[in-house]
Amino acid sequence: MLPYKLITDATSDLPFSLAQEWDVEVLPMEYTLNGKPYSYCPGNGDQTTAEFFAAMRQGASAITSQINAYTFTSVFEGYLKQGMDVIYAGFSSALSGTVGSARIAQAELAEKYPGRKIAVVDSLCASLGQGLFLYYAARLQKELDFDAMVAWLEANKLHFVHWFTVDDLEYLKRGGRVSGATAAIATVLQIKPVMHVDCDGHLVAVEKVQGRKKSLKALVDHMVASMDKEKADVAFIGHCDAQKEAELVAAQIRERTGIETIVIDDIGVMIGAHSGPGTVALFFYGTRLGA
Repeated sequence: MLPYKLITDATSDLPFSLAQEWDVEVLPMEYTLNGKPYSYCPGNGDQTTAEFFAAMRQGASAITSQINAYTFTSVFEGYLKQGMDVIYAGFSSALSGTVGSARIAQAELAEKYPGRKIAVVDSLCASLGQGLFLYYAARLQKELDFDAMVAWLEANKLHFVHWFTVDDLEYLKRGGRVSGATAAIATVLQIKPVMHVDCDGHLVAVEKVQGRKKSLKALVDHMVASMDKEKADVAFIGHCDAQKEAELVAAQIRERTGIETIVIDDIGVMIGAHSGPGTVALFFYGTRLGA
């Protein structure tokens, strides 16, 4: 079986230890905070997530950027020159143009290296949902050749279920996702949105609940209702400076599903810049979205 490299981007929030253990390359991404440029990669950024979210709480303005085609060309070509094929599974194309940049690089290099293979997979995932997608794939890499892996990625990507809730709609208001009036009313009434990523890769509000505890419970309710009991052997929980709430969700998962392997880690800058401090998200292998 010919060797190939699994690559993703920093939006995956794939924990550094897992990326190292399973030999997945995670490409850094750029952002600005109050006009100053920074680079982010899980576990290896210019700022810690704690520093970033502290700045956001103080009113700092963050702007995120997609990876450009030149960067993809450089990274992909490094492996092609070594005689390796490349599979890049990237951030949902409904939320970023990063996959489009990768496809530009793919087309350019296909002419230069006709004997090598490059696959670009639109994961339709985000944050640790994308990370979980790569984690499942990496565990299968020794069993699957290039074509089989690409087929698996395409066939399974809609099984990686994302559920999010935020504590403060102020950050969604800043990004234009909710109106100022909606954010103000929600704050007064303690209304918390519960959102998921749909089968087209968009972040969509599904329901509104009153109170933080109910919103966290709602994440687990959705998991219990739609998890694949045979294949969901691990759950990922992401948070934006909300460790205690993430641990509460983990405890509920253990009690209600029996899943013991739960990874809690930071939602990084690329997603956290838009959802804001207090975000908690749950990711798992579930029944197929849109089925």
